[in-house]
Amino acid sequence: MKLLPSPLLVITDRHQARHPIEAIAEGIGQAGGRWLLLRDKDLEPAERRGVAARLSVIARRHGMHLSVGRDVDLAAEFGASVHLQSAAAVGAARQRLGPGAIIGVSAHGPADVEAAAAADADYATLSPIFLTSSKPGYGPALGVAAIQEAAKVGIAIVALGGVTADAARPCLDAGAAGVAVMGDVMRSGDPGGSVSGLLKALLS
Repeated sequence: MKLLPSPLLVITDRHQARHPIEAIAEGIGQAGGRWLLLRDKDLEPAERRGVAARLSVIARRHGMHLSVGRDVDLAAEFGASVHLQSAAAVGAARQRLGPGAIIGVSAHGPADVEAAAAADADYATLSPIFLTSSKPGYGPALGVAAIQEAAKVGIAIVALGGVTADAARPCLDAGAAGVAVMGDVMRSGDPGGSVSGLLKALLS
């Protein structure tokens, strides 16, 4: 099983962000965050490419691993990894990005996790573990018991959805390889401070 870049994956969402995404990325890197996923899938392609280019520079400066949501070609252009919506896309992404790329898949239940493992993805984000204000009405919450079951499948599980510093450690204790956080960092007045708190909880 491939090692993940960090037990903390921070996902971008400029609609929730209190600061420019690039400034948030700087704060994440300065605080010791080492894995960032460019989501913002509603951006026009040229604009999203520009954001990816700027985040790539920031990521290199801080030794941070950059992933891109969905767009395999964009990931390839900037030497990034990719996070996919479906396990069916893993094979083509692996062929394009090579064996060293970290390829993840979104999962919302046991069948999705099993499909991700069968497709040889490196990890699956399992969501929503808790109710989340980032996506009101998105649920029901799966709870940490779902992590325990998913971890038995044999693929790294990254817990997503409503994860806070207080909730991070219980996710690892349940068998998650890491947690993914979006709103708690994006909405923060001090993104670096939020990342520090999350890492402290995860690494304690």
